Amino acid sequence: MIVNNSIPIIESLNSSNLIFWDFDGVIKDSVGVKTTAFKKIFSQYDQRIVNTIRQHHEANGGVSRFDKIPLYLKWAGEEVTEELVAKFCNLFSENVMQSVIDSPWVPGVKEWLLDNFQKKQFILVTATPQHEIEKILLALNINQCFQGVFGSPIIKKEAIRLVLEKENISPYKALMIGDSETDLLAANDNAVNFLLRRTNLNLALQASYKGLQFEYLNYEQN
Repeated sequence: MIVNNSIPIIESLNSSNLIFWDFDGVIKDSVGVKTTAFKKIFSQYDQRIVNTIRQHHEANGGVSRFDKIPLYLKWAGEEVTEELVAKFCNLFSENVMQSVIDSPWVPGVKEWLLDNFQKKQFILVTATPQHEIEKILLALNINQCFQGVFGSPIIKKEAIRLVLEKENISPYKALMIGDSETDLLAANDNAVNFLLRRTNLNLALQASYKGLQFEYLNYEQN
């Protein structure tokens, strides 16, 4: 297996007994799909508000929609009620789930998951709601790759902590693969190594993060 021709990345993957995976932007190139959904459900508001929402979402890819939507409604001048938040969350879900399923794979990731899930322990940690990510994994036929799946409302740093404690695994033998500052902070809070997946939406993080980074997995079976 060659990972962007980078031996340190190969060694990091191979030496990690427990690997935490983000989903959007790491397994599927689906962050843009969610940007489109946010723009659509807030399209009735001033374009400046829509642009601000887009910029915030893209800069905070690892944050749950249940935290973003109340904030965006406030920016739009709405009275934030449970009913209105639920309405917008449902609209978002209706617009996004099939599009996520249909979005492109991050090259090489599916192959690496399928070839290694019986050799290592893979845990999915995502801001996508629990019921939704479970349906997505089933539709993609990769649900068997993960020994655990943690979606919203459980936050990523808490999911990592729970798994490390339950499995009694040293954080130094674990790895978090993500594409956002939220992912990096979740790893750092648990002293877990971090591997950054580079995208065109995390250029600032690429510049500031000094650890290992990759764009795609150029997968070759030996």
